[in-house]
Amino acid sequence: MADTTRTVAEPIPTAAPAAFDRRDADWYLDKAVQVLVFIGGISAIIFIIGIFVFVTREGFGFLLEGFSFGEFFGSPRWKPTSEYNTTYGILALVAGTASVTGLAMIVAIPFSLGAAIYIAEFATGKTREILKVLVELLAAIPSVVWGFIGLTIMNPLIIELFDVPVGLNVLNAGVILGLMAAPIMTSIAEDALKAVPDRYREAAEAMGATRWQVIYRVVLPAAKNGLLGAVLLGVGRGFGETMAVLMASGHAVNLPDSIFDSVRALTATIAAELGETAVGSEHYQALFTIGIFLFIITFLINLTADLIVRGIRKG
Repeated sequence: MADTTRTVAEPIPTAAPAAFDRRDADWYLDKAVQVLVFIGGISAIIFIIGIFVFVTREGFGFLLEGFSFGEFFGSPRWKPTSEYNTTYGILALVAGTASVTGLAMIVAIPFSLGAAIYIAEFATGKTREILKVLVELLAAIPSVVWGFIGLTIMNPLIIELFDVPVGLNVLNAGVILGLMAAPIMTSIAEDALKAVPDRYREAAEAMGATRWQVIYRVVLPAAKNGLLGAVLLGVGRGFGETMAVLMASGHAVNLPDSIFDSVRALTATIAAELGETAVGSEHYQALFTIGIFLFIITFLINLTADLIVRGIRKG
């Protein structure tokens, strides 16, 4: 007679719980990293807003009481400590900043674009890596070191070469500032050139174009938005630089007539005078009003560069 007893199958052990635990741990880790990245990203926005609110609060009293648009932006007389005729005019400061930055861009743009073209289109292997490292090292030099170079090396050199009484002038500050802005412009411009698809180069070469024709007629027009963004970021760097300009420009309130005139920049004025000004005074608030103006200008320059690099490229 057949055995009708049913045998109950024993459960087969599985590793499912361990697998689920591992997946849960990975999920929690992924969420933690997402939250950390979000906090890091949003903190930059919070810090920028906080800085703007602080600067605006400190200069708000001057904007409400002592501010005159015509005098502030139209007068070259910056005499905040005068006993008889206190004047807060930043026209000479704006002219000094613009002249130094403009000369710096004349120096920086050819060097930075030339270096970017060579690194992206001609250099290969170890040569490219070494040049990129050297560019990054130049960008890492502190601004006070550049200012010291302008004060101790460029100053006597300009006096000797051009027979001028003072070597701390627009030429000195412009050359130093151009050398400071060139590394960041080179890095961004090189990235823009490398972003051009290789098929553009291959198609031009297939049509018989030389290496320089490929660069001039194909690569540079295709990367023009990124190159323009690099130039604008260099302008922003030059416009906001402080210590090097303070040490190399001569720090004289003056409307420049030539590159051999000493000038004073907006940022250098804040750095030189803020520590000696009574907190809450009209002079103190006027310096923070200059800070508001600088913040708005640099923000607009960087925003324009960002829109050019990202937004216009999509169109």
